[in-house]
Amino acid sequence: MSKSTIKVALIGNPNVGKTSVFNQLTGLNQQVGNYPGITVEKKQGASKLSDNVKAKIIDLPGTYSLNASSIDENVVIELLLNKKDEDFPDVAVVVTEVENLKRNLLLFTQIKDLEIPTILVINMADRMSLKGIEFDLPILERELKTKIALVSSRKKTGISELKSLILNYESLSTEPCLNASVIDPDYFNNLRRAFPNQLLYKLWLVITQDVNFLNLERNEIKNSFTKSHSDLKRLQQKETIKRYQFINDTLKIGQKIDASKATDLRAKLDRVLTHKVFGYLIFFGILMLIFQSIFDWSKIPMDFIDETFTSLSAYTKNHLPAGEFTNLLSEGIIPGISGIVIFIPQIAFLFLFISILEESGYMSRVVFLMDKIMRRFGLSGKSIVPLISGTACAIPAIMSARNIENWKERLITILVTPFTTCSARLPVYAILISLIIPEERVFGFLSLQGLTLMLLYLIGFGMAVLSATLLNYFLKLNCKSYFVIEMPSYKVPMFKNVALNVIEKTKAFVTGAGKIILALSIILWFLGSHGPTNNFKNADAIVLQELELSQNIASIEPELIENKISSYKLEHSYIGILGKAIEPAIRPLGYDWKIGIAVVSSFAAREVFVGTLATIYNVGNHSDEEVTIKNRMAAEINPVTGEKIFNFASGISLLLFYAFAMQCMSTIAIVKKETNSWKWPLIQFVFMSGFAYLTALIAYQILK
Repeated sequence: MSKSTIKVALIGNPNVGKTSVFNQLTGLNQQVGNYPGITVEKKQGASKLSDNVKAKIIDLPGTYSLNASSIDENVVIELLLNKKDEDFPDVAVVVTEVENLKRNLLLFTQIKDLEIPTILVINMADRMSLKGIEFDLPILERELKTKIALVSSRKKTGISELKSLILNYESLSTEPCLNASVIDPDYFNNLRRAFPNQLLYKLWLVITQDVNFLNLERNEIKNSFTKSHSDLKRLQQKETIKRYQFINDTLKIGQKIDASKATDLRAKLDRVLTHKVFGYLIFFGILMLIFQSIFDWSKIPMDFIDETFTSLSAYTKNHLPAGEFTNLLSEGIIPGISGIVIFIPQIAFLFLFISILEESGYMSRVVFLMDKIMRRFGLSGKSIVPLISGTACAIPAIMSARNIENWKERLITILVTPFTTCSARLPVYAILISLIIPEERVFGFLSLQGLTLMLLYLIGFGMAVLSATLLNYFLKLNCKSYFVIEMPSYKVPMFKNVALNVIEKTKAFVTGAGKIILALSIILWFLGSHGPTNNFKNADAIVLQELELSQNIASIEPELIENKISSYKLEHSYIGILGKAIEPAIRPLGYDWKIGIAVVSSFAAREVFVGTLATIYNVGNHSDEEVTIKNRMAAEINPVTGEKIFNFASGISLLLFYAFAMQCMSTIAIVKKETNSWKWPLIQFVFMSGFAYLTALIAYQILK
């Protein structure tokens, strides 16, 4: 073997099991990043082929053909055209699946025409008997001029054969499946004469797609071989027809389908799950189950994490030498990190359920089902994908709106997606719900806390739909769009795929939020432990003097004196001064200055709210008693009214504020990037934050 590392491009239509094949080839040897200059996700991994040869597997975005209609699809084309790209593949592996082989082969024949060594993978081979499908592989390999790997990523079969084919890629034929000149002989022969050193099909892609490659100037080609848009579309349609004619002829002799042998339940399930009444009831029931489970299943591990970090903070304070560093650890870093780590169980369960719905094929049915409703509010059916994806994170959800060709619908989707409750809101919701909603059950089995969480998700989704309706009315842009959604086959979710997805997404959430939280915890600890005035510097003397004047100081417990001094210092620290400055603006919402600091700091990222309060309450409490953050929040008293700070009215006010507020700088940045303007993210920020303030104000004033 002449190479120690073989570069492999993994390509395929959406829903063909490409990710499953990628996971089988690479296991945990994966990296996730972005392509240079754009925010399309880039996944790559390593696979050992032999003792001295490994493969670098590049998982390209799913695409139906090389006739790109989105930025994701452009990534595939530009990589395959540019030999100077560091990721240009030595071999392309095109993943197809048994039930939709005819459609999948369109992309395969296009890639073959680029004269790249290409392997065809027919995935989900374990479903062949269920569908009554048989293949004559020697005939298919002869007609398609390639080698075929029959793979079942579920049964873990065929992967070793695929690795062997990759290892011996140099023996693969690079002969095209279709002569491009058959599309229009005169036009293509002239094109060949003008650029004799270039591949004919590459030239055709440069003319029809918004891409460039090598040192060839795109304008030079287009000016010499200009055609109207309608003529190019006509030729593209002719190309597609010619390719399907070739594919049909090939499958007639290489594939046999006997419907009488099929034992498929898909049609029966679809009739129930996409029913105009029962479909919605089933979806609503699944949502209810998810949110009940998030609270019920995660309670034990969350309590364990909370108590562990509280004990660690107390142990650090009691056993390390007294000083600034010990205070930083016990009052800043440890409580700050615990403010996010405690919610790992709930976040992991959320991603677990989303992964299962996607892996099983049910999520596509949800998209189809909800499209019937969304069209009434001015949204495309394709808008449902970002809105559902937004339950994990708004950033990739907004990026996924690139698949919406209509600019108006894409813009509306981008602007309303942050209303969908993302996983970053989950820590805030969880702690507040546990404080103000009792642990009671309705009808003996429905958790009141779980129902509240589900209601918050529905409120966020409802606000997204309402906002879309208003935007559709005010944005005067007349465009037509068409909704196409593929219904993949139902399948039992693969444990490995689900586990990898949960681990990857949870790790990304925790590490991404952890950096922000750790930095803010240190800053907040410093601001809470230092102050500019004599009141802070002389806090001990001032508090002792006040106590002596009000009562017999000898009768007061030392621990109570220490806590009063700590609270006085916190109130006159830098963070206390800042909190007091903004308190008049937030007092009508039922918040004190401590909550105000948490709200302001969480504009960096919503989940920082809990970590901030954990830090503030630890700085303001010097008791040796191990008290969890939840208990400290529950015990916090308003010194003016004598009532609990986190009561039902203020809790609901906070929940509604976080349901609607635009509190994520990363989301603002991605909206700016996707709209190429600061206009839309600023409008989005002002509207969402203003609406959140107004809603929280009304809720508190009514409920107090």
